[in-house]
Amino acid sequence: MNADALALLPGMMCDERLFQPQIDTLGVPTVLVDTTKDDNFADMAKRALDSLPPRFAMAGLSLGGILAFEIWRHAPERVSALCLLNTNPHADAPERRTLRVAQIADVLDGGLRSITVDALKPAYLAAAHRDDQHLLDTILGMALDLGAAVFERQSIALKNRIDSVATLGTIDCPTAIVCGAEDRLCPPAYHELMAARIPGAALSIIEDCGHLSTLEQPERVTAILKDLLWRQPAKRTGNT
Repeated sequence: MNADALALLPGMMCDERLFQPQIDTLGVPTVLVDTTKDDNFADMAKRALDSLPPRFAMAGLSLGGILAFEIWRHAPERVSALCLLNTNPHADAPERRTLRVAQIADVLDGGLRSITVDALKPAYLAAAHRDDQHLLDTILGMALDLGAAVFERQSIALKNRIDSVATLGTIDCPTAIVCGAEDRLCPPAYHELMAARIPGAALSIIEDCGHLSTLEQPERVTAILKDLLWRQPAKRTGNT
């Protein structure tokens, strides 16, 4: 692996359990990036860079992928490889911004469990996994353990994020893009756009998979990461 470690960037209301299958099987040093303490991606990226070794690969899912774009803008020379999973290069849509404000109010009023449960099956998981109780318990457990204050901070960061489409063409490290064929939050079209704009990116659209590919199809995601981490890096173009 052409890096000191693999940085794991979890999605909203997720912790290391999101990447546990990969942590257990990849056999490489990993660092879980803290996405819980800041309400904007610039500060989140600075916190991440302060905690990471000089040279690292990144794997970011959903919110973690959006953070990966911000880290790239700050320090592209430190990134050896990038895996973007189930993520979104666009700024938040107006209707999503409105929804986030309402959700924050509900969660601060004690509704974290209900909002998480209501979103689990229809929005996060492929049809084949919507009755997987262990998976459902894992998702709910992560959210409840992180709590309402983290939900508020992460929601504000997502609501106010900048558009990253212009950043895509500057990414010149080996890049893998992973999407669930049934991902309703970050659909395949987003990932096809990223693959078209990032030079040399490899796109994988995984069947029987929704928004949480690392847990829904762990063996497939681990195989993609292994291929990426040991891929011979291309010569950098000088983009930043």
